[in-house]
Amino acid sequence: MLVIPMDNDNISNFMKNSLVHVSNINRSLRNAKSEVLIDFICSDPLGIMIVTNKVSLQSDLLIIENYVKSTNNINTLQVKVPWQPQSKSYLKIIGILFFSHDNTQNCLTLNDIKNIIKQNQIFDNITLISKLHVIKVFPKLDMAIVWINIWDVQSSSKAKSLINWCFNIDRFIATVRGTNMNPGVPQCKNCRKWGHSTFSCRIQGAKCVECNRLHKSENHYEFGWCCKANPKTNPPHLEMKKGKSCPYSFKCPNCQGNHQADSNSCPFWRHRFNRE
Repeated sequence: MLVIPMDNDNISNFMKNSLVHVSNINRSLRNAKSEVLIDFICSDPLGIMIVTNKVSLQSDLLIIENYVKSTNNINTLQVKVPWQPQSKSYLKIIGILFFSHDNTQNCLTLNDIKNIIKQNQIFDNITLISKLHVIKVFPKLDMAIVWINIWDVQSSSKAKSLINWCFNIDRFIATVRGTNMNPGVPQCKNCRKWGHSTFSCRIQGAKCVECNRLHKSENHYEFGWCCKANPKTNPPHLEMKKGKSCPYSFKCPNCQGNHQADSNSCPFWRHRFNRE
């Protein structure tokens, strides 16, 4: 499937003879000995959507684009370059030294990896989905793995062009490998601890993300001791009004910091991709 962005006038003019266009484009594709054929054409809020039997190559996109622009009653200035819906590909770089220049105090940083990627032409025209992640292979080893998530086309051609490619980093040879998505270390939504999933948690019930007591976070006002009135304290503790945020600051059950258990300021959250 691919989309050719164009204005509404071009859409209406092109769709009047959509059956003829399907036949003509398929003839052009066969003449080019392409295995791609168009099943049907329909209108899309962005332009026209062309559904094909296979993922189109760049040469196929060029044939289709040239045909559309050469069609009568089409304003070519309002026709943009065809694009295919994007997918995600997950890669990793292995064979990189975690410590730079034989100094165990200088760890590999994200800036180092960014500079390495910029200096290698194999990563040209690659768009990252998210921030890079650098982890040690094992705590006692000095090698690192770099996780790279990229935007790709449906055929995964960008990832395929990178997989098994080798390049130099100082005196080492790094290799790009394909991999599955790396979600990092999971945080349990029951006990709020890191290192196991919610389904494998052994406690009964769920703990509040604010006070770490045995009640659901959305019921903190009803069950949290901090929101209840207590006239015996000095000064007396007044009941919290419903709908207002709790004024008390609790300790994180993981790092004992002054934040909630799911806060992104927690060191456990920042290092969730590390194996240490």
